[in-house]
Amino acid sequence: MIDKQRRDYIPQNAAQFAVFLRILLEYVNAHKAAWGHIPQAVIDNMWVLHDDFAAAFEITSGQHTPAQTLDRNEKQAAATKGVRGFTNQYLRFAPVTNVDRLEMGIPNHDTVRTNHIEVNELVEFLVNPGTIRQVLVDFWIKGADHKAKPRDYDGAVILWEVLDTPPTEYSELTHHAMASRTPFKLYFEENERRKQVYVALAWQNARGIRGAWSEIKSVYIT
Repeated sequence: MIDKQRRDYIPQNAAQFAVFLRILLEYVNAHKAAWGHIPQAVIDNMWVLHDDFAAAFEITSGQHTPAQTLDRNEKQAAATKGVRGFTNQYLRFAPVTNVDRLEMGIPNHDTVRTNHIEVNELVEFLVNPGTIRQVLVDFWIKGADHKAKPRDYDGAVILWEVLDTPPTEYSELTHHAMASRTPFKLYFEENERRKQVYVALAWQNARGIRGAWSEIKSVYIT
């Protein structure tokens, strides 16, 4: 029987997890300006998860109660879930490199067993206004009757940009993120409200191979 826990890159031991999480977030802080694709609000939320866990972990470092242990475990579970989503959406593709992932303790694609060397699936999607300063991107495999991503795929790479006129090249869509689940939320600034954002998607498999880009769609930011 395969021991899935031993294969997990995120430590389950609380002390080891504390070190892993701090190293990852400090590395992200040091490189976020050069990468340029991770919203600061998302990074801030990861630090909230870190601080919540760190406080609970500190309490259990000395004499503590079963309730305090339970609180630490719950905070660790929340932070672990946050790390998985954060990694899949922002750290699995360029500009983050294999070296970057190695430094952060994240396994690279060449450790993933998959036969996919081509990405033939196409993305179909809808883009709609969400709440204030948000846009929802709902995507699926073109022609499928379900919304699950292709097996062994990281998800869909999303490109977007707020523009005054429709783009003629995909290179004009300068923002990007990895979406492992649908719908995916895009966040905007107050001064971007009532402007038009243009969006395109492509599937990417676990080897980092990307498929063809979808058509470009647009929606007004509320």
